[in-house]
Amino acid sequence: MAVNNPYQSYQQNSVTQSTPGELTLMLYNGCIKFLNQAKKGIETNNIELRNTNIQKAQAIIREFMITLDKSVPVSESMFDLYEYMNNRLIEANVKNDASIIEEVIGYTTEFRDTWKQVIQINRQKQYGKPGEV
Repeated sequence: MAVNNPYQSYQQNSVTQSTPGELTLMLYNGCIKFLNQAKKGIETNNIELRNTNIQKAQAIIREFMITLDKSVPVSESMFDLYEYMNNRLIEANVKNDASIIEEVIGYTTEFRDTWKQVIQINRQKQYGKPGEV
């Protein structure tokens, strides 16, 4: 008999019941979390922590690159920015440089915040403004 872990159940439900936009937001948040852990690895001279978390962040960035809608004109610019971020993370890992990770955190945070605004705007359009019937 399997033991139910309430936190694991919550996580599973939050993923399976989320919209594609919400899942993208979760990925941005996860990427930021991994980058902060990688930075901590550099600060504490923990090579494994740094390397593992940089690789996790890179996997998310590669996923963003792969899933870009090429029919949208801005996707080419987004691809180039993601590629730049990925290359910077390779450099951060090789050079053990927290400032490069901080730079990538900045870009990722901007993308996340913009994405959050897009979700809010779409919800307002879909469900109307508060007080409307």
